[in-house]
Amino acid sequence: MAQNKLARIRLETEDGMIILGIDEARAPLTAANFLAYVDGGHLDDATIYRIVTLANQAAGTLHPIEVIQFGSPGPQENRAPPLPPVPHEPTSQTRLRHLAGTLSLARNAPGSGGHGFFICIGAQPELDEGGGRNPDGAGFAAFGKIVSGTEVLLKLVERAEPTEYMRSPLRVRIGRLF
Repeated sequence: MAQNKLARIRLETEDGMIILGIDEARAPLTAANFLAYVDGGHLDDATIYRIVTLANQAAGTLHPIEVIQFGSPGPQENRAPPLPPVPHEPTSQTRLRHLAGTLSLARNAPGSGGHGFFICIGAQPELDEGGGRNPDGAGFAAFGKIVSGTEVLLKLVERAEPTEYMRSPLRVRIGRLF
């Protein structure tokens, strides 16, 4: 079976560069959404605005996770996303799982995702379809993974603040690698 070629995206941080592989074959709608944000310059002012660790989640969280979330606009901004939400592609459909280094689409309700993205710190099965993180059970739409730079992700985790939403978001630069 031929290996699926992944589109390559660079995520530059103060701590170094992460290279992301975007799986257009297995998650075509979610991948196209992310690439439209990148190619359209909509992530030019992106930040890492949320670093969720076991230490900074609310006490009693039933389904704790560990992720780094980035995008533009951040949740603290009151401007509308520049692109419409993307239909939900569940992990049962794509067969992509929330493993260490998985790139996924943040959302509230299924089909509401668009401008927030996260990378898993370790395996996060609670984010797959049927996982308990969201009461709707639909999970999140995984659509890529880290292909290099895991050590940078781990350095970013060390910047976590006492609460998961960053008081001082970290600027990032995002673009394609051709």
